[in-house]
Amino acid sequence: MSTTRLFITAARIEALTWAGLLIGMFLKYSLELTDLGVWLFGRLHGAAFLLYFFVSLFSAIRLRWPWWCGVLALLAAVPPLVTFPLELWFRKRGMLKAPESI
Repeated sequence: MSTTRLFITAARIEALTWAGLLIGMFLKYSLELTDLGVWLFGRLHGAAFLLYFFVSLFSAIRLRWPWWCGVLALLAAVPPLVTFPLELWFRKRGMLKAPESI
């Protein structure tokens, strides 16, 4: 799997598990129906967050991002659902293309 595809996959998984966790929290705290969503997506999102963190570091080095892109990628995992639009923005700016060999 290419570095680009790995980053895109990790960013989307992180965003999807965030969405699942938010839905689970709504079901648990607002509707007071079940805590199954928080239990399941809390664990999945924790794993997805770690995956995204390390894939972002790997991608920043491998794709030779400027330092601010690496920091931005890491910070994008903190607020809900930001990794997906960041991935789209990186793609638009050409940050997900492999650097040319010297």
